[in-house]
Amino acid sequence: MAKRSKIVKNEQRRALVARYGERRAELKAIISSPLSSPEQRLAAGRALARQPRDASPVRLRNRDSVDGRPLGYLRTFGVSRVRVRQLAHDGHLPGVRKASW
Repeated sequence: MAKRSKIVKNEQRRALVARYGERRAELKAIISSPLSSPEQRLAAGRALARQPRDASPVRLRNRDSVDGRPLGYLRTFGVSRVRVRQLAHDGHLPGVRKASW
């Protein structure tokens, strides 16, 4: 199990990303638009730099939804490889079973 502080910090980052997401999209659209003037781009870049660092979605970490394990995360199931194996053996994942040949 991951440290509780790491799990909580990642959830705080998720909240920040959600809160600033719309504004970040607007600023990035101004920066990448060929129609905006250089002054507008510079102002948008500065406004983007003033936002909290944790508001960027690339700072989020995919973690196991059960115990917070950061490594071996499988997006399809939302849990780590260890938990997928355990759930598959227990029969909690429909259509998934242990390979045998």
